Amino acid sequence: MKDCRAAVITAHDQPLEIRRIPIPQLDPGSLLVKIAASTLCGTDVHRWHGPLEGHDSLPIITGHEPCGYVEEIAGERTDILGNPVKRGDRIVWSYVACGSCYYCSVALQPCICRGRASWGHNRSDRPPYLLGSCAEYMYVPPPCLIIKVPDSVSSASAAASACAYRTVMHGFDRLGAIKSHETVVIQGSGPIGTFAAAVARDHGAKKVLVIGAPAARLEVSKKMGADAVVNIDVTDEKERHQWVRDHTDGRGADIVIQAATNMAVPEGLTLLRDGGRYLNIGVGGKANIAVDRLPQEMLLLTVRSGEPRHWLQAIDFLASRNDTFPFEEMISKSYTLDEINDAMQAMASYRVVKAAINF
Repeated sequence: MKDCRAAVITAHDQPLEIRRIPIPQLDPGSLLVKIAASTLCGTDVHRWHGPLEGHDSLPIITGHEPCGYVEEIAGERTDILGNPVKRGDRIVWSYVACGSCYYCSVALQPCICRGRASWGHNRSDRPPYLLGSCAEYMYVPPPCLIIKVPDSVSSASAAASACAYRTVMHGFDRLGAIKSHETVVIQGSGPIGTFAAAVARDHGAKKVLVIGAPAARLEVSKKMGADAVVNIDVTDEKERHQWVRDHTDGRGADIVIQAATNMAVPEGLTLLRDGGRYLNIGVGGKANIAVDRLPQEMLLLTVRSGEPRHWLQAIDFLASRNDTFPFEEMISKSYTLDEINDAMQAMASYRVVKAAINF
């Protein structure tokens, strides 16, 4: 086997091409994984439309949410729990931080390591070629930590844990305990917001409120734990402010979670009670947080991506809460690799919560 098929962005805002990409020789400690499913993310759409922060250099294999079966191992490997990894294991795997910079070794914040390696934006015409998940195979660098996927978790849900879900777990780690009297408002009904609704419900929130659109996504949010939802397409900011006040005895939310875009932050701050906590997940896009009044004694937290343990936490949550939440409804539609452009359009137009490329 010398090469495999992959979906490649060759020009921004142009159809992706299915190309044959070389399969690299494995470095000691690396793996070759046969992809079972790759879910798509809003970041994939953004990279398709144009380079993120000027760093993307084409051509690239799109996708950074993989789940697959170990095809080859260069040497012996163990998973994050110390168990041997063998051919045929179904796995997800972490990003790679350098381990020696200030953020890794002193601040203990590897998510903001300046030398951190991630997927879905690496040139596909340079070794190791296969660093995007919308491909038949993917190269797993030696430093990646490996998480095995239990049989009870579908490949598509496991793939989603490699981005949206593990970022949510990171956010709730930073947020701390949710008390039984607290109301959580979530801005956004996409994959991050809807999964956050499930985690907030599971963590004991008295009430979970979701603000988002379109209506179909909000219906999934309700199934995933939201007590009430409001559609931003048919309400204005003043109406949403009053809606939150009506649900919180006039105080505002104890916790607000931004799971859509930084542009939602100014409105989100007005929904927070004095002394509340605001969690900004993903911190994507620009933000102007000028508001008439900030809450008193507010705690503002921001998170991006996740640490290896958050991949494990997401997989464990999926496996242990399968009977409580309909996780498969988050995967709105599955596509073949040849249908990649239809899948990207569905994500770009918000027709789906999550699109999966199945192999």
